[in-house]
Amino acid sequence: MWLKPAVQRLLLLMLAASGLAWGFLALPTGAASDDLRYLGTELLQSETFDSTALSRELSSPAAQAVSACDSSAQTALLLMEMGLTQAALRAGNVGDFDRHAKALETRSKQALSCAPRDSLVWLVAFSLKILHGEPDEQALDLLEMSYETSPNEAWIGIRRIIAAMPILALLSQPLQQKVLAEFEQLARSGFLYETARCYAGAPTSTRPLLLARIRRLDAGEQKRFWDELEKIQS
Repeated sequence: MWLKPAVQRLLLLMLAASGLAWGFLALPTGAASDDLRYLGTELLQSETFDSTALSRELSSPAAQAVSACDSSAQTALLLMEMGLTQAALRAGNVGDFDRHAKALETRSKQALSCAPRDSLVWLVAFSLKILHGEPDEQALDLLEMSYETSPNEAWIGIRRIIAAMPILALLSQPLQQKVLAEFEQLARSGFLYETARCYAGAPTSTRPLLLARIRRLDAGEQKRFWDELEKIQS
């Protein structure tokens, strides 16, 4: 299995779960959809998670009862599954990693059959292809679909540039420019820590392309960017 360090860093950001007290969380079956929508929001706001709690929630009757076409709830379930994929990756447990990756693939296909405009699911599908060492034309099409369905959402954009960065050199020129433009726009919008983190994890060969975009920022933004990078690298 082909797992680059940059891909591991992708999982550390993108596959984050909630900082809630998971041990005290129970999902009533009748309110599963509402609770999962709430969890979906929480899962995007923290980089800590409890893998035992994620596994318990995914296997609960409430989670099993949620419709495949309930996109908000399915987003939460996808992020839970991604959290377990991350845990397996960090532990070097190939069996668990493959199992959760297959579950993600199945869930992604089901979600897209109901919501083909869901950018996060397209991004998850792209990330899975990269994790399996398949940066082929099909993978790039998945990334393109993520841009087509959600070109201006920062919470997706942050994860998207980190996911795309390891294979930036393999992208077509138009798709590469989309990634670089998103990197620049996120920095201009104040996401300097996130873009600095992306820069820190980018391949050396990719950094000149990012540097050209950083130099287009105003002086204050550039200083804050380099300050954030220094903190990350210290």
